[in-house]
Amino acid sequence: MKKISEFLLTLVLVLTTTAGTINAQTVEVKLVRADDMHKVDVLVGDKLFTSYMYPENLEKPFLYPVIAPNGSVITRGFPIEPRKGERVDHPHHVGIWFNYGNVNGLDFWNNSSAIPANKKDLYGHIVVKQIVNAKSGKKGTLTVVSNWDDNKGHTLLVENTKYIFSGDKSSRTIDHISTLTAVNETVTFTDNKEGMFAIRVDRAFEMPSNESLIFTDEKGNPTTVKATDNTGVTGMYTSSSGKKGDAVWSTTNDWVLLSGIKDNVLTTMGIFDHPKNIGYPSHSHARGYGLFSTNNLGANAYNKDAEKIIVTLKKGESLTLRHRFYVQSGAELTPDGANKIFMEFSKLY
Repeated sequence: MKKISEFLLTLVLVLTTTAGTINAQTVEVKLVRADDMHKVDVLVGDKLFTSYMYPENLEKPFLYPVIAPNGSVITRGFPIEPRKGERVDHPHHVGIWFNYGNVNGLDFWNNSSAIPANKKDLYGHIVVKQIVNAKSGKKGTLTVVSNWDDNKGHTLLVENTKYIFSGDKSSRTIDHISTLTAVNETVTFTDNKEGMFAIRVDRAFEMPSNESLIFTDEKGNPTTVKATDNTGVTGMYTSSSGKKGDAVWSTTNDWVLLSGIKDNVLTTMGIFDHPKNIGYPSHSHARGYGLFSTNNLGANAYNKDAEKIIVTLKKGESLTLRHRFYVQSGAELTPDGANKIFMEFSKLY
């Protein structure tokens, strides 16, 4: 019976992957060359999906905006393009990004224009050094080299990142593979809740709430998330561990989904961990106010009974992390559907 079950599961995965390949749309990855603009546009079937942006005046690169197959923008506008009625907290939450809250004591996660100049030495920033390639096709790829620097320009880590973009009429997928290499000295990642692979979502995908909340980072800096009108706010988290809503935060999961209705269309997005990642299954840093993140290097920061994660890279050593972001419009993405996506992803990279 076990062999039959394994065969059937393999058959389902093959049929699902084959169907996705047949219906796949061409992906164009296009470098935008302008003196005042640093970005790479990604189009699926001639429609903008997202742009990889690396402006010199911000502290990290990110994907923004992110657009669902039906045309709905699923990322928050602030601080790039503020929209009426949205929250204006946490200016470091921009599009889809990847970084961490404690690297040799430096906070890469919370750095933004809100940090005063006399505190900047406590924070790190990520500088794109090279767009290695941008390739179009049935799948689009973008490969980038970046430096994780302190405030004085000293490089702790070199990050080699590969994005793989794909999509069809009803879904879009981003596979994000990041290899971090210590280049000048020993680098230590210390257990921290501020990480790692994240998106800040549009107001429609937040969970309804009438409370004003205060969140404090590791350095004791408070940020107030104010209560606002809940009209059109429809978000709901669902996790592979069977949790819903606010209960998803701090749990470990293969995947977490966030669903909501925008422009009268049901849209579901998901973040998927990979079994090869350190810290798998990762802890979910998913907040009702619109931060949707998964963290492979935080454990004790979420659950005091969990063993603290400390990862040390000696000079020349590397750490690779793999994540998938998926979004679909229209039909509901069920837990069974999410498990199929996870199984497919887990066999890659």
